[in-house]
Amino acid sequence: MRVGEIMTREVKTAAPTESAEDAYRRMRLHRIRHLVVMEGKHVIGILSERDLGGSRGTTLRTGRTVGDLMARDVATAKAETTIRQAANMLRGRTIGCLPVMEDSKLVGIVTVTDLLELVGEVIRKASTDARWKPVRRMGRWPRNAEPGRARS
Repeated sequence: MRVGEIMTREVKTAAPTESAEDAYRRMRLHRIRHLVVMEGKHVIGILSERDLGGSRGTTLRTGRTVGDLMARDVATAKAETTIRQAANMLRGRTIGCLPVMEDSKLVGIVTVTDLLELVGEVIRKASTDARWKPVRRMGRWPRNAEPGRARS
């Protein structure tokens, strides 16, 4: 599976001159934890909720801009990057997201949350596929079995 299959295509961005407080409010409004910082068409940073101090970061944000608080060393991925490669980059750099680039253009973002949702879906699917299902014979359920319950 590839990053392009799970990435969010509608990426929320910020300008480096935007106030940190406005960026935080926007993140809360959209229920997201990362903004890609753009200067023109170029990705120049990532701003995370943690960079903004979270819910108790009012003092940190006051009088500061996105450019003051953003992380400038941005790791990126391509749509063809495998999920395993993306997970290794996120874990290895201890970061929460990867902007997805194609021909120097921002086309999406993949986050740790996206990867965890994928893992949860795979596990859910595997557990329902492997679940024991009783066979109903002559109008009766097998001994010690209840309809809809898996046997341990």
